[in-house]
Amino acid sequence: MEISNLNRDGAAQSDHVRNGVTTTESDQADGVETEHLSAWYGTRHAIRDVTMSMPAHRVTAIIGPSGCGKSTLIRCLNRMHEVVPGARAEGRVTLQGINVYDASINPVALRRHVGMVFQRPNPFPTMSVQDNVVASLKLTGRHSRGELREIAERSLRRAALWDEVRDHLNLPGTSLSGGQQQRLCIARALAADPEVLLMDEPCSALDPIATLRIEELIRTLREELTIVIVTHNMQQAARVSDYTAFMLAGDGLVGELVEMGATSNMFTNPTDKRTEDYITGRFG
Repeated sequence: MEISNLNRDGAAQSDHVRNGVTTTESDQADGVETEHLSAWYGTRHAIRDVTMSMPAHRVTAIIGPSGCGKSTLIRCLNRMHEVVPGARAEGRVTLQGINVYDASINPVALRRHVGMVFQRPNPFPTMSVQDNVVASLKLTGRHSRGELREIAERSLRRAALWDEVRDHLNLPGTSLSGGQQQRLCIARALAADPEVLLMDEPCSALDPIATLRIEELIRTLREELTIVIVTHNMQQAARVSDYTAFMLAGDGLVGELVEMGATSNMFTNPTDKRTEDYITGRFG
């Protein structure tokens, strides 16, 4: 079973509703879904029984107080969670209808299709701007030097960074500003041409202007990608996302999904009192 062969054509269009998210069959096939997903760090139970849909070509925001399992959840989507010693997950995560935890799926190959951007920019300090973008592709040895240059330019353009760095491609990636470094990391993720982009609080370390650039980029990229973003910023979730999921630490401080729905509904008419209390600042 190859992740790269998951594209489907001619899917019938019928509605599917899960946790307040209505999608078509093609949205399901191309998007990400979890079914009864639970995760542990050793003996510590981190998230429990999370079932949700993240439709294709939409932005899904995951909100909730610190310690409710938001970051653990998105790390389970590309199996980065299992990189932590003693960590494990149970349940299903499906990408284009295929369970990414199937024994035949190569986690390294999976992460090329489900890219990730972290809270703080992490360009490789010893690499130039251009080499940062194509670092993972150089390891495969499948691309010529000219092809790598083309991929770097295309990825930097997609990350809205090309015009700012085109004359500085040979400078260290760390010579860029914080906001530019974060867009460089986005370009690095885009170089692998993923179907899904995970973003774990990508603006928390940035100033308001850099944050605005990232938010504009998210709105542009959702035309091409399925995006899942973790954020503590309620206003940011309202600005950039199509759907919002609210998580909370329940019994035993285990993260659970409280509710999920269209962002406009979640912020104006949530169905659970706990969601309303969190959004309005009564707790959290």
